[in-house]
Amino acid sequence: MDNQTQELKEAAAPKKKKKKGRAGLFIILLLVILAVGGVGAYYFMARQQPQKAVETFLSNMQAMNFEGMSSLLQSNDLSALDDADIRDDAYMEFFKGINQKMTYKISKNQFNIQNGTANITVRIKYIDGSDIYKETISEFLRQIVSTAFSGKELTEEETQQKLAAILQEKASTVEDKFMEADITYPVIKTNEGWKIVSLDDETVKIMSANFKNVQDEINNELNGMDEGAVQETEPPSAAEGDSIDITNEKFTIHYTKHTISKDFGGSPCLLVYYDYTNNSTAASSAMVDVNLQAYQNGTALSAAIPETNEEAIDMFMEEIEPGRTVNVCQAFSLKDESDVTLQAGEAFSFGGGSTSSQILKVK
Repeated sequence: MDNQTQELKEAAAPKKKKKKGRAGLFIILLLVILAVGGVGAYYFMARQQPQKAVETFLSNMQAMNFEGMSSLLQSNDLSALDDADIRDDAYMEFFKGINQKMTYKISKNQFNIQNGTANITVRIKYIDGSDIYKETISEFLRQIVSTAFSGKELTEEETQQKLAAILQEKASTVEDKFMEADITYPVIKTNEGWKIVSLDDETVKIMSANFKNVQDEINNELNGMDEGAVQETEPPSAAEGDSIDITNEKFTIHYTKHTISKDFGGSPCLLVYYDYTNNSTAASSAMVDVNLQAYQNGTALSAAIPETNEEAIDMFMEEIEPGRTVNVCQAFSLKDESDVTLQAGEAFSFGGGSTSSQILKVK
């Protein structure tokens, strides 16, 4: 029995040593895993910091918090916003409404822990305000022309306030049109935390809803309108039996008659008569609302001054109240006795608008 007991003890001894070896290996592996996990956790947390900086910047952008935006720029420079009138008090409410509708999503995070830099790519969905601006500029020019002919002069401040009010009104009535853009923000680690290097042009464009500058945009549209008027020499197409007839939110016009007369120099001129109804909510005139052009032999005819006084011509310039209808007249110098093609449309309408055409017999 003693020998057997001794053999059992000896047989058990190696097993105890083997068990102890496995336990030590397990502890070593556990320490390695914990160490690696700690490094991974640190890297993950560090990688999130530049991303959070960009997210905070974009949140401030949505809220038009300029101080918050500036604090997250290495340059602290937001002067580019002023070039687009974004920080102008007159347009502040408009831009606030536009940027509140902006949404974003981080799509890529290229992080370099050694250099303390990152490139954060964001997909941004934002309002494209091109339709709002066209409607605003069209209405603004109509009102400015109407004001000028009423004899009232507006100060620069009053003009800006008028434009801002129209902009705000159109933003609430024109249907939102969204666009998407991908922007990559270079981010760098500084003593004050992670910062976007500088404010880029694309971000300014998004904040301004694709609008460059209020005054520049008006000048561009006016220049484009002038160029178009000079270059447009081909008459519109019209069929026999067509008659000028347009109804929109601003006005209704309907051709009534035409006559041949003489201008103040004794040359023949064409007098075109049509009914004009003011459909808007403010006083206006055919001169402000309607764009009527006449073509003969492929060339636009110039305006004429009849030799006799025409009350209907005075009514063309007369400002009338909403809902009222008057018969107005416009005069054109004739080149010969060939047919005249008329085209009517909305004045100060950029990028579209309904038109109506008609052929008139001169002889």
